[in-house]
Amino acid sequence: MMKLVGPLISIAAGFLGGKIVDKLWVGFTGQQPPKHGNKEAQAEATMRQAIGFALLSAVTAALIQVLTDRGTQKAIAKFTKNS
Repeated sequence: MMKLVGPLISIAAGFLGGKIVDKLWVGFTGQQPPKHGNKEAQAEATMRQAIGFALLSAVTAALIQVLTDRGTQKAIAKFTKNS
């Protein structure tokens, strides 16, 4: 059961992480994030901004993945131990 729930948690955490990155970007820069599908923001963004957003997104995604994997493994271990 937990092996099915783990990927769902990862997907939800990734979605939430993306929203957090977008909010942080707008909060710090005052501009919309330069990401795929946002033509206006892409056109106005400098290369430095685009690279900064990519780095922020990648770091956030990596952290979310590690934390989600650890949490899922702990939950599976706890579930298996109690069964």
